[in-house]
Amino acid sequence: MFGTDRRVVVLALARMADAVANSFLIIVLPLYIASGDLLLPGYEGAAVLGVPVTLELLIGFALSLFGFLNSLAQPFTGRLSDRTGRRKVYILFGLLVLAATSVAYAFVESYEALLLVRGLQGLGGAFVIPTTIALVNDLARSDAERGGNFGVFNTFRLIGFGFGPIVAGLVVQAGPYAVPYATLSGFDAAFGVAVLGALVSFTLVTILIEEPEMAAADASDDLSIAVVDDSAGRLFDPVFVLGIGTLFMAISIALFATLQEPINQRLDQGPTWFGVQFSAVVIANVVLQVPIGRAADRIGRRPFLLVGLALLAPAVLAQGLVTTPVSMLVARLVHGVSVAMVFAPSLAVAGDLAEAGESGTQLSVLTMAFGFGTAVGPLVSGALFGYGFVVPFAVGAVLAIVALVLVLTQVEETLEGAISIETFLNRAE
Repeated sequence: MFGTDRRVVVLALARMADAVANSFLIIVLPLYIASGDLLLPGYEGAAVLGVPVTLELLIGFALSLFGFLNSLAQPFTGRLSDRTGRRKVYILFGLLVLAATSVAYAFVESYEALLLVRGLQGLGGAFVIPTTIALVNDLARSDAERGGNFGVFNTFRLIGFGFGPIVAGLVVQAGPYAVPYATLSGFDAAFGVAVLGALVSFTLVTILIEEPEMAAADASDDLSIAVVDDSAGRLFDPVFVLGIGTLFMAISIALFATLQEPINQRLDQGPTWFGVQFSAVVIANVVLQVPIGRAADRIGRRPFLLVGLALLAPAVLAQGLVTTPVSMLVARLVHGVSVAMVFAPSLAVAGDLAEAGESGTQLSVLTMAFGFGTAVGPLVSGALFGYGFVVPFAVGAVLAIVALVLVLTQVEETLEGAISIETFLNRAE
């Protein structure tokens, strides 16, 4: 990653270790809840607001709780970080909470206790995500580095998030493990890996990261985020619109996790295939984040946003229509390409528009939206699955189209000297 600030690379490595821990749980928790080892509430024949309570819905709620509490708390932690001009202390606190809650999973005996641990973990994550992103933004020396910085950061983070599920499935399946004086189940071993990831991240940040003094000096008093913006013919603030687009994109990603068992049955495949397909979105991002981020620093942000959102809808819909493991893998790879074209350029736009000392607050709009989307997605798929396998994916495709229209009409280019979308498409041809 030549030309990238060493501290950005260290932050990226720290988030990679933490992402391994979190992605382990995305695969492990559904298996754990469905395993019979956890005491579940009586749900046979029950309904909530007319929606049947199924095992898939219980799994979806458990996965979603992290994202709900995480995203709701992020504006407050991002604002707190800006107000105090501190990033590192909040990152370290959040990582300690993530490590402690990962230990707690090994001791829960009921679904309700698991929800409590999952909720605390979400609050811990709220201290890590917006402050880390804000620190990456603080370390950009100019607008011409911002997309590249976010590209490098997202690449390492997504390596952890992408390969974690593959390893998680293998760790669970290979259990139990004989250890001195005890036998460790596959689930307990997976929770142990999650703890290790959080502690590695904590160590890297503690030893190798020093905050720039400008973060404290530039903290602003007015940290509000506009929703409406009637200037330049727009109805909505562009950061708010990108937040909506990020929300819908995250929902489309999170639809997949809750439906692990139905997808495996439909495609006649095992957990390892599912882990590879789940990770395909992330692997495509790993390959493309840095080149797209740096290209967005040269060409502009808007062309990548529009082309990425245009690819998103068909990629999501295809996942509800395919009938073989290979075709699902292809659809997930295309999905990953579309996400890569949207994610780093969106963060770069928000960073371009942030006033001095406001990056934690501004960027928390996008990180909050992503977290909220990962919370809503499992619930959407769990609730809509009963109406047909394709329905959750069709809804995700519609949301992608709405995001495309909003960005097309409400978000302008923020990079000086950027090319037009028409020129970008002509070059691509």
